[in-house]
Amino acid sequence: MRTEKILVLGATGNIGGPLIEQLQKQNQTVVAGVRKPHPALQAQGVECRPFDFLQPATFETALAGIAKVFFVRPPQLADPKHDMFPFLAEVKAHQIKQLVFVSLLGVEKNPMTPHHKIEKKIEALAIPSTFIRPSFFMQNLNTTHRFDLKERHDLFIPAGNAKTSFIDTRDIAAVAATCLTDPAYLGKRLAITGAEALTYQKVSQIMSDILPFTVTYSRPSLLKFRRVMLQRGIEKEYVNVMVMLYLITQLGNAKTVTSTVKDVLGREPITFAQYVKDYRADFCE
Repeated sequence: MRTEKILVLGATGNIGGPLIEQLQKQNQTVVAGVRKPHPALQAQGVECRPFDFLQPATFETALAGIAKVFFVRPPQLADPKHDMFPFLAEVKAHQIKQLVFVSLLGVEKNPMTPHHKIEKKIEALAIPSTFIRPSFFMQNLNTTHRFDLKERHDLFIPAGNAKTSFIDTRDIAAVAATCLTDPAYLGKRLAITGAEALTYQKVSQIMSDILPFTVTYSRPSLLKFRRVMLQRGIEKEYVNVMVMLYLITQLGNAKTVTSTVKDVLGREPITFAQYVKDYRADFCE
């Protein structure tokens, strides 16, 4: 017997990819919303449908016959009213049984973040939902900050001396898979983190111990970080969100540690050292 269809948006990302693997292991029927054809996903037996948050014409086809939806806010989309609300209205119209949204740790205290606005809109529309509120992704280091780490062996991150309870996106995916398949998590708001909070100085030490070079932590100011990111051609809206999130970190709001991953999955979260070992090639090749 086939299961209800689950639409995964961001299917090629650091969370969406592992999530699809988890769901397929549970024999769930997965549909990937993608902007262009994706042969690798299709080879895995995943149905791919055209989808773009900025193209409302793709919503109807993507949501046809779908029971549950998973999505992460694409980092370049920083204006929820324009970028996300039309899609959420369509989700409401299709009477989706569950919407799982990857939000942000401490989002309930940060109304200026896009994540807060998205959560409030979902609640206002009374869409059955589950919010996963993770701390900073470990994988931000091998994506957003990869250039500085690979080319300059430096953590060019404006976090000061504050601590961050980093979480591996593979753990986020595993939690999301449970939320999508266990009705006990409908309506829940789950704050998920790694098992410990680390300063970026400690992060640089762990990376230096594992990688074949020494990693420094240059601790730029928020203004310098913003200026350099803009000079590199990164979109202003994306840079502004990053600055906002690192300001939150400096204020001490990223150091919270929860036991939620262990409570949900029955195991400890992936450690930062294990993450570095697993993604070593991203920093060295």
